[in-house]
Amino acid sequence: MSEVRVNSAQAWWLAVRPKTLSGAAVPVVLGVAAAAAEGFGVLWLPAVLCLAFALLMQVDANLVNDYLDWADGVDTAERLGPERAMARGWVSERAMRWAIGGVTAAACAVGLPLTVWGGWWMVAVGAACVLFCFLYTTVCSRRALGDVLVLVFFGLVPVGAVFYIQTGGLTREVVALAAACGLATDAMLVVNNYRDMETDRRVGKRTLATLLGARATRVFLLLTGLAAVALTVPMLGGRWWWMAPYAAFHLWNVRRVYRIGSGRALNGVLATVALSIVVFGLNVTLAILI
Repeated sequence: MSEVRVNSAQAWWLAVRPKTLSGAAVPVVLGVAAAAAEGFGVLWLPAVLCLAFALLMQVDANLVNDYLDWADGVDTAERLGPERAMARGWVSERAMRWAIGGVTAAACAVGLPLTVWGGWWMVAVGAACVLFCFLYTTVCSRRALGDVLVLVFFGLVPVGAVFYIQTGGLTREVVALAAACGLATDAMLVVNNYRDMETDRRVGKRTLATLLGARATRVFLLLTGLAAVALTVPMLGGRWWWMAPYAAFHLWNVRRVYRIGSGRALNGVLATVALSIVVFGLNVTLAILI
């Protein structure tokens, strides 16, 4: 990569990690689509606010992860994944601290009006999102709890909260769909942690991959996608076959992980797994609305 100027637009673009934003947007789209499928008219203003909050929180989580992994020495020269802004010196420490504070404040400002439609318990939901944005890197991702957080905060919480704001209630079908979304998104974390197993072990970082080992992690990756498809059935019913493109894409990604095995080449798989989240969301949305 060509030289990146410190605190430049390019530096911040790389720090934001735009390829990860699909994981924030898809749950919001699914929550709105599920509400529309139930016959409720779409409330566009809260839907847009939910999307803005989700995207801001994803950016915040990426910046916090970049900063704290650098500060704690987790990001080293041996890192196999995409280069990080703080580790490469692309963003200054002071600027990163200000950015984290600013994005956190912006997310809170965007999320607070959602209490008009969802009630004051939305404050608790938003506070939990902010809290675990920081706890993910400092505690959870280093104690093999990252996958649980992805299931909760990229599935159950966003899909469920958006649907509740739109409809005023929840259904078992939506909860199953929310869990499916979380599992589809978790595939990205599984590949990330699979790639980093050896370097994570050397710095004492515990992930599900370091605990399970390579073979079991590959099986777990396979099961995340298959379980995600199965959990859409309560919502889709006889239209489950709409999930075939996602299922095929997921199997192709798993096959690539098996074939590549280890190393930086897995970064290409990580990119296509991020794309598979979009495919998942598109398949479900079309199945629900058509």
